[in-house]
Amino acid sequence: MNDSPWATEPVPAGPAYDALVGPHTRPMPIVPDAAGRDFDDREARDRGAAAEGGPPFRAETPPQEPMPSPPPPPSQAPQDATPPPKKRAGRDLRAAIGVGVGLGAVIFASLFIVKAVFVGVIVVAVVVGLWELTSRLQEKKGIKAPLVPLAVGGAAMVIAGYVRGAEGAWVAMALTALAVLVWRMTEPPEDYLKDVTAGVFAAFYVPFLATFVAMLLTADDGPERVVTFLLLTVVSDTGAYAVGWRFGKTKLAPRISPGKTREGLLGAVAFAMAAGALCMEFLIDGGAWWQGLLLGLAVAISATLGDLGESMIKRDLGIKDMGTLLPGHGGIMDRLDSLLPTAPVVWLLLAAFVGTG
Repeated sequence: MNDSPWATEPVPAGPAYDALVGPHTRPMPIVPDAAGRDFDDREARDRGAAAEGGPPFRAETPPQEPMPSPPPPPSQAPQDATPPPKKRAGRDLRAAIGVGVGLGAVIFASLFIVKAVFVGVIVVAVVVGLWELTSRLQEKKGIKAPLVPLAVGGAAMVIAGYVRGAEGAWVAMALTALAVLVWRMTEPPEDYLKDVTAGVFAAFYVPFLATFVAMLLTADDGPERVVTFLLLTVVSDTGAYAVGWRFGKTKLAPRISPGKTREGLLGAVAFAMAAGALCMEFLIDGGAWWQGLLLGLAVAISATLGDLGESMIKRDLGIKDMGTLLPGHGGIMDRLDSLLPTAPVVWLLLAAFVGTG
């Protein structure tokens, strides 16, 4: 009897057996050892492998297919090969130019046809600007500056400045401030001081400063003075934009307006001084080119400060534009930011150079 665990009964070898159980499970031939025990050569092989520290038997597994190597990563272009992004304007230039041309046509037509029509244009701009400013104050800060007395008083201020000069403008300003104080008394006292302070500020910032444009118009060469004022302000802004966009590197006031640069300010000064010399020489009666240089320098500074002042207000309110009335420009107040503080500067210097008549 065979004691080998692998030998049970003799199984005939041959094709029939291979077909039944497969060639890999075919038993090995039995051979006797020196002691007379019978065991197959597979058991001997397994024992030898165990003695050498290997596994007790060798698994009959088909050879594994080699794993395909991953494809090499696609070559990446060096970062230095990427072209730097081109500078782009922050607004729609086509819309901005179209609106600017339209506004210029209205202004020039009203200036040189009937002066009173231009005064009406100033009144409309003032009322819309007050509406934008008070609306943003209420939306973003909860400040309720009364619009009705501001609008009525603002219109009265512009008309009084045109009819009565600086004295009429100051009287209208005082009455408007008083009207704001009284109008706000009709509501609960909470935040009264905050609301009336904002109202008086709005009355001074928009209609009172705009009154100086109407006062420029009262002179014999009033339309030419207004054109000089508008032209120098626009040229200053254009020079600042063109030079700053092309050469600007050093920030002028990064916490207020990150887009403005010192190089842009120099461009504004150069452009405005050149335009001022031409305007004083050819548009203003009795003007001289050197006066135009001083006028252009003052306009460049006041226009830049006015722009920074409105940028400070908008940053405090957390907005980009005061409104959306003018495509490509924002709101009316976004176009008046440089003009408002420049108007009294131009009026004062022209009065000093050539008088108010």
